[in-house]
Amino acid sequence: QVQLVESGGGLVHPGGSLRLSCAASGFNLDDYPIAWFRQAPGKEREGVSGMNRDGTTYYADSVRGRFTISKDSAKNTVYLQMSSLKPEDTAVYYCATDPYITEDNKLGARGYWGQGTQVTVSS
Repeated sequence: QVQLVESGGGLVHPGGSLRLSCAASGFNLDDYPIAWFRQAPGKEREGVSGMNRDGTTYYADSVRGRFTISKDSAKNTVYLQMSSLKPEDTAVYYCATDPYITEDNKLGARGYWGQGTQVTVSS
């Protein structure tokens, strides 16, 4: 069965760091572009970061310079390293395959989605 499972979320203080993992099963992540999204209650889903098959990356303006996407092909896992976290980063974070960039330079996705992992940044 095709599956994406996010993990690594939790509670962190402002300025702290957290590393999220997205483990794929049933397919090879190397065959798909992959992206991270987040959604807070009452807010629209926001594309955070993505990686193409050739390794090129995308970052939303809100996280550029603080977040880093990476992939371990041997583990079939993609990561999101989050640093200098802010309260506004609080959200459920999802990974998804087959992202795309809209004309206004935002991320969407049309492939598989994980269940999400909660990230809370609070003092």
